[in-house]
Amino acid sequence: MAAQPVSRLLRRVLRSSVRSCSSGAPVTQPHPGEPSHPAVEVPSGRRRFLREHAAPFSAFLTDSFGRRHSYLRISLTEKCNLRCQYCMPEEGVPLTPKADLLTTEEIRTLARLFVKEGVDKIRLTGGEPLIRPDVVDIVAQLHQLEGLRTIGITTNGINLARLLPQLQKAGLSTINISLDTLVPAKFEFIVRRKGFRKVMEGIHKAIELGYSPVKVNCVVMRGLNEDELLDFVALTEGLPLDVRFIEYMPFDGNKWNFKKMVSYKEMLDTLRQQWPELEKLPEEESSTAKTFKIPGFRGRVSFITSMSEHFCGTCNRLRITADGNLKVCLFGNSEVSLRDHLRAGASEEELLSIIGAAVGRKKRQHAELFLMRQDSPPAIPSISFRDSLHVQGLRHRVSFSSQTVTLWKGGWLAQIPLLAQRCLGSGLPQRHYGSHLDSDANPKCLSPEPRAPATPSGPLPTSDQLTHVDREGQAAMVDVGGKPDTERVAVASAVVLLGPVAYKLVQENQLKKGDALVVAQLAGVQAAKLTSQLIPLCHHVALSHVQVQLELDSTCHAVVVRASCRARGPTGVEMEALTSAAVAALTLYDMCKAVSRDIVLAEIKLVSKTGGQRGDFHRT
Repeated sequence: MAAQPVSRLLRRVLRSSVRSCSSGAPVTQPHPGEPSHPAVEVPSGRRRFLREHAAPFSAFLTDSFGRRHSYLRISLTEKCNLRCQYCMPEEGVPLTPKADLLTTEEIRTLARLFVKEGVDKIRLTGGEPLIRPDVVDIVAQLHQLEGLRTIGITTNGINLARLLPQLQKAGLSTINISLDTLVPAKFEFIVRRKGFRKVMEGIHKAIELGYSPVKVNCVVMRGLNEDELLDFVALTEGLPLDVRFIEYMPFDGNKWNFKKMVSYKEMLDTLRQQWPELEKLPEEESSTAKTFKIPGFRGRVSFITSMSEHFCGTCNRLRITADGNLKVCLFGNSEVSLRDHLRAGASEEELLSIIGAAVGRKKRQHAELFLMRQDSPPAIPSISFRDSLHVQGLRHRVSFSSQTVTLWKGGWLAQIPLLAQRCLGSGLPQRHYGSHLDSDANPKCLSPEPRAPATPSGPLPTSDQLTHVDREGQAAMVDVGGKPDTERVAVASAVVLLGPVAYKLVQENQLKKGDALVVAQLAGVQAAKLTSQLIPLCHHVALSHVQVQLELDSTCHAVVVRASCRARGPTGVEMEALTSAAVAALTLYDMCKAVSRDIVLAEIKLVSKTGGQRGDFHRT
């Protein structure tokens, strides 16, 4: 497994770490097989009191199908400090004016009302809840509510390490941390921001403070991170983690496509090929997760099957948005404003009537549009980032797996240099990025001198008609059913003339948007895999390898892109290579356009192709 060294280092570092409990006495992390320290929870005396004095469940929170809603999710803010591609458009979302958001007192008032009626679990969400300044005070006030057993929070982890000690003292019971990749550069690509190191520190801090299990939410997206399933599961061998794989779900702005979804059954099959002893644990009442455990592992693995096997029949959740609207279903559009009634002076009985009416209208299940079949969607070939993605500088050759090891080894030491400075060659005279290690050939600057013609190295019969046009002159896809499968390789290139200002920022990795070379590289890999969806008459090709390199040329302030694709089949892969190079070049333009519009994309061309009946081609 590609990330096995990362897992071993994680276990070694965290197993030997020393933490402090509330009494100040040192406590060491237990070894596998030893009992773990209990998670932060409601004191046993309080639990006993709640059981003995439990009141009949409120009719206001029971819907027409008999579902009792004892779990309330409260959004503290619409803002987020990340821009995850599956969650939010890059430009963000229109924000509600601050005056229209619930105040701390209004949150406490509504929470007290729901708890009084039978809610025993509250989870704080966002946006990103930990960017709200009074989040610790909110947790402390909720902790005072008699009858509330659990206070949880779902966070992206960026601010977690800093705030968690205060949150724990305030009464925070459980933590869910969102993390979709263990590759730092891919993290930056997915969330459009930096912060991988901070999320790692947050997970470490949660384990250090005794939270067990620490839930790690991973949205699985085909072609992006489904190749990391085994790496995530490997972390549970020595760490008290509950890695929760979430089926990719539709939200406004994430350009949802069912082909991106990896179903629960497909993920489970992948895991069982590596760990056939994987065993299913009993499901808890109203749980959204199907939980499994590998014998001998400290942690566990769960699947949130919102799309392939919905759990509407046992749903016990209600949601209050940051501006005070009650949503009885995450997928529904129906909302009722509790804020407006609260500010208009509505009595407790009036609020309960409004809540009860909304709960009573809750449907049996969410919209049929979102109920996916249980079988897996068509597979889209994926290139393993761990196996093929590497970063190369003048003095360093470090794979992303090695970067992760470096990060975990020193991730909690202030004196460790930033990852970008240490591993990506920031500040060096040149930077060179490649999705696979290759020769050190230096790119040549664009020259006005005439180019030598392309040289075919084998038979290349000409055609007197376009192959994608039928006899009636209509566009048509070429029938390749009768062609033999052969090994196909194609290489394409492109040049991006940045100009001196943008070039310097890219060279030193100082662009506000992030690392332009890494993002362009990932975009090139993605584009190669999606060529048939972009070019109408291209056949879908199961690529066996994609390689994207970007080299800086200081003589003309340019970035030279070189993309290589390989497959075995009846049709060539030159379109995949050309698309990869072109999209990588376009991505560089997008990353740098705020600095300069005087950027030129040039020399997008096929460099070579091999395989196929028409013979090989090499541009000289």
